[in-house]
Amino acid sequence: MITVDKDKCTGCKVCVRSCPFAVITIVDGKAEIGEGCTLCGVCVKVCPEGAITITRDRKAKVNLEDYKGVWVIAEYNEGNVRNVTLELLGKGRELADKLNEELAVVVLGHEIKDKAKELAKYGPDKIYIAENKYLAQYTTDAYADIISGAIVKYKPSIVLFGATPNGRDLAPRISARLRVGLTADCTGFDIDEDGNLVQTRPAFGGNIMAKIISPYTRPQMATARPNVFKKPEPKEKEAEIIEIPSKILPISIRTKVLETVKVGEQAEVSIEEADVIVCGGRGVKSPENLKILQELAETLGGTIGGSRPIVDAGWLPQHKQVGQSGKTVAPKLYIAAGISGAIQHIVGMRTSDTIISINTDPEAPIHEIADLAIVGDLFKIIPELTKQLKQVIAERSK
Repeated sequence: MITVDKDKCTGCKVCVRSCPFAVITIVDGKAEIGEGCTLCGVCVKVCPEGAITITRDRKAKVNLEDYKGVWVIAEYNEGNVRNVTLELLGKGRELADKLNEELAVVVLGHEIKDKAKELAKYGPDKIYIAENKYLAQYTTDAYADIISGAIVKYKPSIVLFGATPNGRDLAPRISARLRVGLTADCTGFDIDEDGNLVQTRPAFGGNIMAKIISPYTRPQMATARPNVFKKPEPKEKEAEIIEIPSKILPISIRTKVLETVKVGEQAEVSIEEADVIVCGGRGVKSPENLKILQELAETLGGTIGGSRPIVDAGWLPQHKQVGQSGKTVAPKLYIAAGISGAIQHIVGMRTSDTIISINTDPEAPIHEIADLAIVGDLFKIIPELTKQLKQVIAERSK
C-alpha cells in the first residue's frame, strides 16, 4: 500500500515528474496517486519531504493465476549481449513451452532497440525494451526501479537473471522490493506437476543438489550460473516489441559510473568466454610448472585455469578458478591436467564440448566424464603435445 502524508506534502511535483507510469497528479496542492501504481518506489526515494511511504505485507497475497509467462532479464557487456542471456533464453523456451505460456526478454539500455530486436532469433515471443540515457550503464537504482515496476505491471510467473556480478546485485534488490523469494546460482530448472518452477542448485559444497520451489508467491525468481545451459541455435523469428515506461530522474540514482578500468580477468580473455581452457590441479606440483600449461593454452589460442587447491595456494588468481566455488565454464575444449575430479570441480566444467583428462591415476573420477582420458605423466605429455601442435600449425601456415 502506498500513502501520501498530506501534512508533509508541499506539492512540489518532484514525484509527478519522476513517476515512470505517470499515475501521480497534484490535486488541491497535494500529491495523489492514482490507479496503475506498481509500487516501484521511485517517488518514495525522490520526495524531498519524505511524504510518500510504501507499506508491504510481510507475506505477499497473490492470485497465482494472474501471473503468466517466463521472463529473461538481458545483460549486455560493451554493447554485446552476454552469453548467459542466450543460454537462459534457450532454457526459458523449454519452460514456457511446458507451461504453454509466452517467453519474453527484457532489455534495458540507451539506443538499444535495434540490437534488442536481434534477440528474436533466440526464441522469445515478446521483447520488452526500456530506453533512457540513464540506462546506458548499469546502476542498481535505475535498473531495479524499471524492472520491478514492469514486473508488477505485466505479472510474469518466472523471472530469470544471469548469476553475473550485475545479476547478483540486481536480482536480490528486486526480490526484496516485491517480497518474493530468490534462488541464487541455479544449475537446473524444470516445471513440476503443479506448474511450479523447480530451481536446482548445489548445496553443502556441492555434495547435494537442492531442489527449491516457491508455491505461494509470484513471480518465481532465480539467478543461473553462466555456461550451465546450451545456447539455442539462432532462427529467423519475429517477436512482439513492447516499450516499457522508462522515466528516470537523476536524483533517484545514488551512484554514478565515473570511470571503467579493466584489471585482472577483465583485461584478458575471461575463462567463462574462452573456447579453450587448460586447467591445472594439484598434480602440477608447483606454481613454476604452470608455465607448461600456459604454453599449451597459448598454442591453442585459449587460456589457463585452475582447480580450487592451486587457487587457494595462491598459484593463480581467484577469477581463474573453475568449479563450484569458482567459475562455471563450457569451452569447446577443456584439458584437465593433474586434476582428480572432485564433484565440486566437475559441476563447473562438465558441459564443455570436449573434455581431455591427463592424470597418472587410472581411477581418477575426472576420467569418467572425459571424452579422451590419458593415464600418464602430464610433465611428459603436455610438452610433447605442445611441440607437435606447434609443428602442425607451422606446416599449415606455409
